[in-house]
Amino acid sequence: MSEKVYSDRLPVRQALTELLDADLERLILIREFELLLLHLFSQGKLNGTTHTCLGQEYIPVSVSRFLTEADFVFSNHRGHGHYLAHFDDPSGLLAEIMGREGGICHGVGGSQHLYRDRQHLSTGIQGESLPVAVGVALHSKRSGSGSLAVAYIGDGTWGEGAVYEALNMAALWMVPLVVVVEHNKISQSTSTNLQLAGSIAGRARGFGIDHVEVRSVDVNEARAAISDGITKARNRCHPLVIEFDTWRIGPHSKGDDPRDVDELENIRKWDWHGIYAELFPEQFNRVARKVQARLEGVLQDVEARHPSSWDQR
Repeated sequence: MSEKVYSDRLPVRQALTELLDADLERLILIREFELLLLHLFSQGKLNGTTHTCLGQEYIPVSVSRFLTEADFVFSNHRGHGHYLAHFDDPSGLLAEIMGREGGICHGVGGSQHLYRDRQHLSTGIQGESLPVAVGVALHSKRSGSGSLAVAYIGDGTWGEGAVYEALNMAALWMVPLVVVVEHNKISQSTSTNLQLAGSIAGRARGFGIDHVEVRSVDVNEARAAISDGITKARNRCHPLVIEFDTWRIGPHSKGDDPRDVDELENIRKWDWHGIYAELFPEQFNRVARKVQARLEGVLQDVEARHPSSWDQR
């Protein structure tokens, strides 16, 4: 299905450029963290649900290079990678999801609803964050702080009216807003070509907002493509939409994936994880072992903690 329907929108599978250890470590950290969550669910150690970003980890890692401590990130239901790319804090995030002491929000936010240090907010309500992000960006412009508001959304979120109201205000007020679109071709269980008319680029142009498309899974190439646009958004208060053509190789949540085996196999050909492992095996395996050992220690520490007893009264 994917080759037939999306043959013109596949990310570029290429000889990716070598990464610094720090970048590769962050990529693998997000991948291993997401796999750990799925494993914990299978063991009955987590409640509720979770939405992993398997296959999309390179997006927040690419974007985070340009962010400062003064910038505010607005995330969504599939936001663990956004958090870990911005904060090197797998312990606080795992404790939050497991409802243990030391969680980012004392265990009451869970997987989808995170808030930290006036720098990060995630919500499971599609499109809700964009109007808030515009308000934060407007405050940044008026105060002269030079900070950005960065909002991550998916292609399915373009069906929400709040997106267009927010873009309209962002363009009218010329605020330092960056909207990062993780275009993974599927909205929960509906192929995007069945629910999104036209293009995201065309919709951004309708508001006079700059648009940049990234079709490579190469972190260095992605950064080169988005650097000028983010600088313009920050320094000239010009809103920007960055559209990453990507694939979600995991299910919508824990196991609900309507795609057939052949389609998923085709998608995995463009998974950055397998490409980097193939091209740079020595570096990849060395960094992967380091990350896995770290997460094993994080899990042992978090599991030994008491359940969160935070009383908000």
